[in-house]
Amino acid sequence: MVEDGGGEEEAEGESAEMPAAAAAPPLPRCNGFLPGKEAEEGGRAAPAGGGERAAEAEAMLAAGGGRPETRLSRRRLAVLAVFSCYSLVNAFQWIQYSILSNVFAGFYGVSFTQVDWLSMVYMVAYVPLILPATWLLDARGLRLTALLGSGLNALGAWLKCGSLAPGRYALTLAAQTVCAVAQVFILGLPSRIASVWFGPTEVSTACAVAVLGNQLGTAIGFLLPPVLVPNTPDDIDLMAHNISIMFYGTAIVSTLLFFLTGVVFEEKPKYPPSHSQAVLQTMPPEDYSYKQSIINLFKNIPFVLLLISYGIMTGAFYSVSTLLNQMIVTHYEGEEVNAGRIGLTLVVAGMVGSIICGLWLDYTKTYKQTTLIVYILSFIGLLVFTFTLDLGYLVVVFVTGGVLGFFMTGYLPLGFEFAVEITYPESEGTSSGLLNASAQIFGIIFTLVQGKLTTDYGPRAGNLFLCAWIFVGIILTALIKSDLRRHNVNSGIMNLEVKAVPVDSPVEPESTTLKIQSNL
Repeated sequence: MVEDGGGEEEAEGESAEMPAAAAAPPLPRCNGFLPGKEAEEGGRAAPAGGGERAAEAEAMLAAGGGRPETRLSRRRLAVLAVFSCYSLVNAFQWIQYSILSNVFAGFYGVSFTQVDWLSMVYMVAYVPLILPATWLLDARGLRLTALLGSGLNALGAWLKCGSLAPGRYALTLAAQTVCAVAQVFILGLPSRIASVWFGPTEVSTACAVAVLGNQLGTAIGFLLPPVLVPNTPDDIDLMAHNISIMFYGTAIVSTLLFFLTGVVFEEKPKYPPSHSQAVLQTMPPEDYSYKQSIINLFKNIPFVLLLISYGIMTGAFYSVSTLLNQMIVTHYEGEEVNAGRIGLTLVVAGMVGSIICGLWLDYTKTYKQTTLIVYILSFIGLLVFTFTLDLGYLVVVFVTGGVLGFFMTGYLPLGFEFAVEITYPESEGTSSGLLNASAQIFGIIFTLVQGKLTTDYGPRAGNLFLCAWIFVGIILTALIKSDLRRHNVNSGIMNLEVKAVPVDSPVEPESTTLKIQSNL
């Protein structure tokens, strides 16, 4: 592939123009058909929904003599970097209260449950707003959605600066709610940015890097607040001063990132980065129906299974992250700083896992196998963490927390990319948004139940509750049928042969149907 030529952009490599489908040698069939296409007698396919639109777009490209030239834009790296940074700040604001739950409970004079709601509000806000947010992404585009996410993130950060006094819990909750709304316009973008801006050999890695920004924000949120805001219950003024440093610093950084978003983000590159994007861009806009897209997704059984299993795994991660401080200080009193460091270890290990999984997917395209293996190892990791938490050795908790984070957090980009593959050509933002909505719903339920079990019976009971659900997720993941639709289009495995045959002609009735090249 090459970068956009001319002006600001220079060639980076070899042309990615692909040969016409007719010139390609027969390839083995790989996992099925375009969406809505099912095998019929004689190799025919019946059009339906999104698959029909993709087939028509393929036909237009084929009629033009083959695949178009695809190029990579140098701007893609800046877009990815800016998005990762403001996603980082949003995640930092999510966890900054929970990791200091005892500090903020004392500062505002509220219960631990009320402090937990400062984290859970992110989950609560996401569920009712995700459908409007994904509609906005599809109808108004990537740039406006990015500006809303980064702008609301900055607004919420500045509102927090007004809550720097005991008794202002309501204001800090309102400010956190604004940040939670910003999250709705952030979490669904990694797979969209990766698909729109990056080529087929780097799309999974790009998605992993975009998700990594959010994970890094969580990691910094575990590490920095306990250092900036030590627990000083006898000096509330000093505590307020320390909190103000954290709040004002976050507000300044988030405002700078908002302006950078306005400068860097564009709707899409001049040339499509992959053949699958070229097909989507060829579709007439009037053919797209957001309502029909949602219906198509819920009729897609593999996606529904992934929707539930992704929600279980990610919801469990949210719950563990929210309650980590309480679990650690239950067995290791006065170790708030180390609780933050354990959280940092968990997330940093997960970041490494995310990148390794993204690179592995770009190299092998083994989406289901990788997802299932990581799910099983996450289950084993949580069991080990659960039964070693109370041994009295913090170093053991650091190690088991790191192993748990490597697999549990490393799973996040796997779910995004697997969903895009099995739902192509439906919108990446819509599938990602539904996955995140599922994660928020499970996260709320898991946090409330695990929190109650931890308070009443101890951390082990709460963690075993999560283990049982993750085991259910393993079963659901094993049932998912791997139908790599986007990969098949990019690989030229699915092509159209289009001939000008009159509608009423009895000759060659299958000439305009979808052809699957096969050696079988």
